[in-house]
Amino acid sequence: MSLSGLIVQLLNGLASASSLFLVAAGLSLIFGVTRIVNFAHGSFFMVGVYVAYTLAERLGGALGGAGFWLALPLAAIAVGVLGAVIEVLLLRRIYKAPELFQLLATFALVLVIKDAVLWLWGPDELLGPRAPGLKGSVEILGRQFPSYDLFLIVVGPLVLGLVWLLLTRTRFGTLVRAATQDREMVSALGVNQAWLFTAVFALGALLAGLGGALQLPREPATLEMDLNTIGAAFVVVVVGGMGSLPGAYVAALLIAEIKALCIWLGVVEIAGISISFSKLTLVVDFLVMAAVLVWRPWGLMGRAQAPSRYVGMQEEPLRRAGKGYVAAAAALALVLAAVPFATADSPYTTVLLIDLLVAALFAASLHFIMGPAGMHSFGHAAYFGLGAYGAALLARSAGLPMELTLVVAPLIAAAGAFVYGWFAVRLSGVYLAMLTLAFAQITWAIVYQWDSFTGGSNGLTGVWPSDWLSDKRNYYWLTLVLVGAGLWWLRRVLFSPFGYALRAGRDSVLRADAIGIDVKRMQWAGFIVAGLVAGAAGALFAYSKGSISPETLAVGKSVDGLVMVLLGGLQTLAGPVVGAFTFTWLHDTVARNTDYWRAMLGAIILILVLLFPQGIAGSIKQIADRVRGRKDDAAADEAARHPMQADAAAGEAAR
Repeated sequence: MSLSGLIVQLLNGLASASSLFLVAAGLSLIFGVTRIVNFAHGSFFMVGVYVAYTLAERLGGALGGAGFWLALPLAAIAVGVLGAVIEVLLLRRIYKAPELFQLLATFALVLVIKDAVLWLWGPDELLGPRAPGLKGSVEILGRQFPSYDLFLIVVGPLVLGLVWLLLTRTRFGTLVRAATQDREMVSALGVNQAWLFTAVFALGALLAGLGGALQLPREPATLEMDLNTIGAAFVVVVVGGMGSLPGAYVAALLIAEIKALCIWLGVVEIAGISISFSKLTLVVDFLVMAAVLVWRPWGLMGRAQAPSRYVGMQEEPLRRAGKGYVAAAAALALVLAAVPFATADSPYTTVLLIDLLVAALFAASLHFIMGPAGMHSFGHAAYFGLGAYGAALLARSAGLPMELTLVVAPLIAAAGAFVYGWFAVRLSGVYLAMLTLAFAQITWAIVYQWDSFTGGSNGLTGVWPSDWLSDKRNYYWLTLVLVGAGLWWLRRVLFSPFGYALRAGRDSVLRADAIGIDVKRMQWAGFIVAGLVAGAAGALFAYSKGSISPETLAVGKSVDGLVMVLLGGLQTLAGPVVGAFTFTWLHDTVARNTDYWRAMLGAIILILVLLFPQGIAGSIKQIADRVRGRKDDAAADEAARHPMQADAAAGEAAR
C-alpha cells in the first residue's frame, strides 16, 4: 500500500463512477416519470457496447480515428431509438396494468434482447479498439494512468450538467419534473402523456447506451453485462434517492470509490486475523445500500415521503374453498400421486415433477408476503438458500438424519427472515424490495467466499436422502405430501385473524393502526412465516439434487420466484402454484428444444402478460366471476318478471 497507489485507485473509481452514473441516471428518469421498474435497462447498456463495437469497426475503416468517436454517440442514439420502439409497441399497452406486471414484461425483454445479441454477435467476447488520441497513459506520482480514464472522469459531471440544464431550463424538462410529482395532473392540463413517456424512456435508454458505448475501450462486450449492470444501477438509484440525478452521481461516486479503496487495501491483518478487503468488492455496493437504507430510508438526496392515505385496490374478502374447489384439489392430488406409476419408463418425468412441486412451495411462500402482506421482495432466494445450505451442512457436518434436517433447516431460514425482516418492514415500496435484494446478495457473498464451511463456489455435494427414499418415486411422494401440507398451512394462516390483519395493513396502514393493529409487527411475522416455508422448499431441493451451490441464493433465483408469482397472479391463492408449474415447465421444455430458449421463453411471457394482465389464475378467476355475475343477473331478471313464482320458491326453500 502506498500513497501513489491510493491516488491511482481513487482515479480509477472516478472513471468507473462516470459510466455507472450514466446508466443510473437513465433508470432514475424512467422510474420517476413512468413508474416502471425497468429490468431491461442493463440490456440497453449491453446493446450500447455491442453497437459501438460494430460502428467503430465499420466507421473506423472509412474515417480513421474520427470514426471511433462518431461511433459512440451514434450507438447511444441507436439504443435510444430502440428504447422508444419498445415503449411504443409494448410498454404503452401495459401502463394500466399493476406495476409488478410491468416488471415482469421488462424481465421478458431481458431474455429476448440477450438472445437477439447472441444471434447477431455470437457468444464470444468482443474487445473493441482503443480510443484514438487517448491510447497512451499519463504519469501520476510515478505510476501510469490511462488517458482514456481521465476522459471518462470528465464525461460524468459534463453529462450531469447537460441533463440538469435540460430538466431545469427547457419546457420538456419542466414537464418531466411535473410528471415526476403528479402524472395525472400533467395529463389533466392537456399534455400528451403518451409521447412524454416515450421521450423520457428514449432519453433514459440513450443514457444507458452512452454509458455502454463509453466502456468499449475499457472492457470487452459480453452477454453477462446486462444483469451485472442493472444490479449496480438499481443500487446507485436507491442509495442516491429515487428521482434525484445529483443523488445518483453522489451514490455512484461513493460506491465506486469504496470499491477502489477495498482494492487498494487488499489483504490486511488486524489483531492477527487476515481480512481480504478485495473480496468485499463483490458485495460492497449492497453493504452500502443496506447501511444507507437503514439509516436514511429515502436515500442520500431523496425526499422522505409523507404517510400514505391511499387505500389499496379493493379485493373481495377471502372465501373458504367451496365443495367444487376442494373436489378439484383432491382430484389433482390423486392425479399427481398416480403419475409415477404411469411414467415408470421415464424417470426424468419424476425429477421434473419434484422440481415443479418445490417451485410451487417456493412461489407460494413469496406470494404470502407479496399478495396478502403487500411487501415486494427481490431477495426471497436468501431464505430458499439458507434452507438448502442448512439441510446440507446439518447432514454433512453434524451427521443428522435427513428427516431431522427437514425440520431444522426451515428454522434456520426462519431465523434469517427474523433478522432481515426486522430491518425490511421499516421500509416500503421499491426501497423495501431493494433492501431485501441487498440482504440476499450479502448472504450470497458469504456463502460464495466461505470455502472452508460452505464449499465456496464449488458448493456442497453428497447430500442424499435416506435409504428408504433412494427410489426417486418415494422421494417424489414425500415431496408431494410435504408441499401439499405447506400449501395447506399457508392457506390456513391466511384465513386466521393474523392473515386478515396482514391484508388490513396492506390495504390501509392508517386505518389498520387506528383500530389497534401493529402493522409492522404483523409484517415482520409475515416475513418469518414466508422464510420458514421457503426454507422448507430449499431443503427439499437440496436432497432432490444431491448437491447445492451458491446459485440457489443468487439474484436469478429471486427473479424466477417473482416471475412465477406474477405469471400466476397476485390476487388468487392458487396463482403462485399455477405460475410455478407454468414457468418451470416452460423453462424446461423450451430450454431442451432450442438454443435460443431465452428469447422464446421471453416471448411467451410477453404474450401471457398482454393476454392475462392479472396473471393466468387471476384472469381465469375474472372470467369465472363475470360468467357467475351474468347468471346472477339473469336469475334476478327472471325473478323480477315472475315475482309470485319467486316468492313461492323462497317459501318452499324456507320450509
